[in-house]
Amino acid sequence: MKIVRKAVIPAAGYGTRFLPITKGIPKEMLPIYDKPTLHYIVKEAVDSGCTDILIIVSEGKEAIKKYFAKEGPYDAIKDRKRLYEIDELVSKANISYVTQKVLNGNGAAVQLAKNFTGDDPFVVMFGDDVIRSRTDPCSRQLIDAFQNTGKVVLGVQERPDSEAILYGVVKKGKTEGRYTEVLGIVEKPQLSALPSNLCSLGRFVLIPEIYDALANTETHFGEIYLTDAISALVKENKVVAYTFEGERFDLGNKFGFLQANISFGLEGEYQKRLLEYMKKTILENE
Repeated sequence: MKIVRKAVIPAAGYGTRFLPITKGIPKEMLPIYDKPTLHYIVKEAVDSGCTDILIIVSEGKEAIKKYFAKEGPYDAIKDRKRLYEIDELVSKANISYVTQKVLNGNGAAVQLAKNFTGDDPFVVMFGDDVIRSRTDPCSRQLIDAFQNTGKVVLGVQERPDSEAILYGVVKKGKTEGRYTEVLGIVEKPQLSALPSNLCSLGRFVLIPEIYDALANTETHFGEIYLTDAISALVKENKVVAYTFEGERFDLGNKFGFLQANISFGLEGEYQKRLLEYMKKTILENE
């Protein structure tokens, strides 16, 4: 079985929920503590063993390319301490880009990766999901699950009803440990029709057959959904769900962004001062 060495990161969305800041700054470049969101996602890919990374962007997202460039105006800086993390990251990965000129769905974004992935299995990591794991990185966990099963792997976790209706939800078959048989996937189901609370949360390992499935997928309001293509492979018994270990932050909304900054901030150099400030603020607002 082929080893997974490639990662695809769809990052073309306009980030309209973060306007007006995203009018000038890509949402993937909004900072979590002292690094942009996309830094954490690329680092997860590298730490998971991926050496080749394709970032799918839209026009106007040159800031992403500048951040991950190996050469630039900061080359003359002699003290590289503050640039160490990005220097190390770009030295370990071959990062390339493709432009999604028409924003017609996450499935259409993945289609643009066909020449990049070829006949190899690959990881897909949505550009507004940051996952912090205490064990192996989330993508590493899914890659290991792929090596064990040879199937498409959905990264999943249980979510309460109020959140589950926002995601692709798994129709569950048998469960063994962290593995769950996938009988179907329902995209953003009605509360009354929830098949379970096991939700697909922005991490996948896909196989080359996904491209044929995407080519035969019907559009919804002009968009191609990756979930629909994966559902086609479910019928061929080629999909499994894996409940990953890790805390997932939804950077697609402002509350998730605030959560991430507080959580990462509490592990940074200002931990003590931040805790004191939070306690003081809570007391003042009781």
